[in-house]
Amino acid sequence: MNTKNISRFAVYAVLGMAAFFFLAPLYVMLVTSLKDANQLRAGNLLSLPTSLNFEPWQLAWSTACTGVDCRGLKPYFWNSVSMAVPAVLISTAWGALNGYVLSMWKFKGSDLLFGFMLFGVFMPFQVVLLPMSQVLGFLGLSSSVAGLVLVHCLAGMASTTLFFRNYYTAIPRELIQAARMDGAGFWRIFYRIVIPMSTPILMVTLIWQFTNIWNDFLFGVAFSGADSKPITVGLNNLANTTSSVKSYNVDMAAAIIAGLPTMLVYVLAGQYFVKGLTAGAVKG
Repeated sequence: MNTKNISRFAVYAVLGMAAFFFLAPLYVMLVTSLKDANQLRAGNLLSLPTSLNFEPWQLAWSTACTGVDCRGLKPYFWNSVSMAVPAVLISTAWGALNGYVLSMWKFKGSDLLFGFMLFGVFMPFQVVLLPMSQVLGFLGLSSSVAGLVLVHCLAGMASTTLFFRNYYTAIPRELIQAARMDGAGFWRIFYRIVIPMSTPILMVTLIWQFTNIWNDFLFGVAFSGADSKPITVGLNNLANTTSSVKSYNVDMAAAIIAGLPTMLVYVLAGQYFVKGLTAGAVKG
């Protein structure tokens, strides 16, 4: 075996160990969610189920208790969908417009404004809980899905602006100047030239925002009401609800249900995410 083959084998071995390390918890969750109570007591974490049992999934979705509410994760799931979809679309569009202005239509103080906006990328969200709650109360959006949408749009504005602004700085200025000489205005250049060139960074931002918003717990537990709690809060309540016998299979099924949308996004669109990051790295 030559040196090249040894190096390749070493790389594959390291990648295989890393994959096993990260996929082992998912495997344990999946096989546990398919076992009944007798198999849980008789087997171990790594053993395969003797027969497939989807009752834990049905319980986690529709009848498991999350505190005093025994409707499962279904209402929380649809609350998250109602929150994540508009929040992702609005924050992405907002960031694209901000990045477009700050990179191609600079004005006096635009660089300073962008610098201040970057503080939002590094600022811990715990700092804004109190002022944000006051703003939501003033707007009449407390304890509502609409309030959560607004919070996530504001929280994601700094990151989405950063993504698009850095991407748009690589677009040739001659292209924009030529469009302006041909009579194209602010919005026509944005829709006809800039947006069609933004597919890579659009995919990166959409996946990034969806993952952050869907998996958020802090804002969900702080700003939601009884009928607007997202799935992360529902999962926490389900896992912490005490009963005579702990149903680990139901908890594992609920955890997979909560994480399934983000897993599907990465499986279906992960290649675009990687391509978008690579394009941004090359252009940056």
